[in-house]
Amino acid sequence: MADQHDDSQDRRNNNHHLSQLASVGQVAAGIAHEVRNPLTAVKGFLQLLENEGKKEYIEIAQSELENALTTLNNLLQVSKPDLEEEESQTFLVAVELQSVLNLFQDKIYEVELVVDLKNDDATVYGKKNQFKKAFFNLIKNAFESIPGKGKIEIKQYATEKEIFLEIKDSGIGIPKEKIAILGTPFFSTKNQGTGMGLTQVFSVVYQHGGHIQVESEEGVGTQFTLSLPKSLSTRKRGVVKLDLKYEESYTIKDFVRENRDSFEDRLLAQAINVKDKIEEILEIGNINLLDNAQVLSFYVVEGRENELIQFAKQEGVLWAKYSLTLAFKLEWVQAIRRTLWDFLYNFKLKGNPQMELEDFFTLEKNINELFDQFLNYFFISYSKYKDEQLQSQRKLVESLSVPIIPISPYISILPIIGEMDSYRVQTIEEKVIHEVSRQRIHTLIMDLSGVGLMTTETIEHFMKIIDGISLMGCKTVITGVHPDLVRTIVGSGISFEKKADTKGTLQLALKDYIWVANEANPPKKDKKILN
Repeated sequence: MADQHDDSQDRRNNNHHLSQLASVGQVAAGIAHEVRNPLTAVKGFLQLLENEGKKEYIEIAQSELENALTTLNNLLQVSKPDLEEEESQTFLVAVELQSVLNLFQDKIYEVELVVDLKNDDATVYGKKNQFKKAFFNLIKNAFESIPGKGKIEIKQYATEKEIFLEIKDSGIGIPKEKIAILGTPFFSTKNQGTGMGLTQVFSVVYQHGGHIQVESEEGVGTQFTLSLPKSLSTRKRGVVKLDLKYEESYTIKDFVRENRDSFEDRLLAQAINVKDKIEEILEIGNINLLDNAQVLSFYVVEGRENELIQFAKQEGVLWAKYSLTLAFKLEWVQAIRRTLWDFLYNFKLKGNPQMELEDFFTLEKNINELFDQFLNYFFISYSKYKDEQLQSQRKLVESLSVPIIPISPYISILPIIGEMDSYRVQTIEEKVIHEVSRQRIHTLIMDLSGVGLMTTETIEHFMKIIDGISLMGCKTVITGVHPDLVRTIVGSGISFEKKADTKGTLQLALKDYIWVANEANPPKKDKKILN
């Protein structure tokens, strides 16, 4: 009886929430249609005025208008969830969940991510891209709820009729009185949030006959549990019939070119997670994903391999230069590939009389090979740029880690700070010998006050450096040797006394050696001109 009561209560809650969404949706649809058009017009006039008015004011206004338009579009999605006319299909929840998790690779350095996906062959029948967006919103919220280090656990398991997905975080939690209104548009626990992300989650789950349970405790964390009706049918990867312009004289190149707008619409429907990043990537790296997708598709269908390779190299450098997430690029390119497959299928479907079945499969094979070629050169270019960047940064760090500071024409200071391992000592050796020769240094003051513990092997190497620069006519002065380092030196049986002068502090060394330098090279007196 208790179970029946719980099920009945869940159904009432779901119906109540759907009723709320329906009411909000009606209002949202009216607002969106009445306000979006004038906002779009204002945005256009602001762009025309950009050359005449104060640029900073116009930029602010444009930014605010972009936010308003984004909010209205999100409202429209809630009020008309079938706006994108996505077809329902059977898909593996675990696979789509993993593809979404790949987009958060840059977040897992501070937050521990534990993933346990049981029954990974369980399928759901519905709108795959809407579910991917829902998964993305839930995982994004989980990461954003954790202010520093923390943990996120994602679990999937299935029964005979349902698939359960748990997303648990160790974040700040949600007040109990707020849990009941989660998923309501414009309610958010985040300062800058609109609540539209969770609204989309609740809307998608309920419209597909699922349930959502939220458990949270402030200061402990939150867990979302989604239960979705399990698909009992066999999963099929079907092709899509598209309403595209076609003439008998068209080649595949003509077919793609003449249906550019439809290609873009289909691409955006395929790349649901990247779609929301298009403006951000354009702003960060001046990379227009939509234009570049058209360029890539034309290179592929026209078989322009050399231009495709150069384009891939160029893209690789740009994505590496601005440290853009590779997972977004991979999903975007695969979405372009799938879109071209759809176009290829529809091209054949239209009844092109010149294309035999063998020609069709040959074209498909060529398209796949060119996409693989693009990805190959893209990743090579990306890795090469990153490697060169790391090498450059490493040389800079090495240079900064051995800062030889001249204080007179022949006297320099080398303050050494941090850990002294074998690699660091090798770096010091190369830099010191080079600079002693280049600057003709007579006295090098090495200050060790900022050095941690040194091993016997490191000390021995350090002594060899002193011997080396001594052969070059450079005298070494050691300062700032702390007690722990003294004990290590004494224990090793090594002595600095015969190889270098020692001073208690850098200040004492500067006082003694700068004075000596000044005495040896007194300042020249100005000659008076006598009449």
